[in-house]
Amino acid sequence: MRLKKIILFILILIWMCIIFNFSAQDSNESLNTSNEVIIKTAEVIKKEKLTEPEKKSLIKKFIVPVRKSAHFFLYFVLGILVFLFVSEYIRIQKKTILLTVIACFIYACTDEIHQLFSDGRTARILDVIIDTSGAFISSIICYFTYYIYKRIKKTN
Repeated sequence: MRLKKIILFILILIWMCIIFNFSAQDSNESLNTSNEVIIKTAEVIKKEKLTEPEKKSLIKKFIVPVRKSAHFFLYFVLGILVFLFVSEYIRIQKKTILLTVIACFIYACTDEIHQLFSDGRTARILDVIIDTSGAFISSIICYFTYYIYKRIKKTN
């Protein structure tokens, strides 16, 4: 059990470093990352290179959803890792969800503050809400998955 706790802790630290790294990007670098995701995804789906007007149109249409989805995804994964870590110390219950969400909320707040020190970046309350929502949804999924698994195991 001790090894599992250590591994989960290391995974949390690695994931937090990944989030920190994205936040450390200046505004141009961050925008370019998002633009590349949009263009590469569209080219994979379309199975051919996009023209410049197509690229500009897609970026304009999808930049906000892609950026907000990235926030949600990063904290969705963090929520799973933190939930698993917390569940190593306390029995899985609603309190586990609460502790997970509080920990992820605090990290989301510090992450947005960190962005203030990256050129051209800002801190947004909406991003903290999206981040926290990702962690909340993943911790609820973990919670219910655990109880469904427990119920199935009990009937067998």
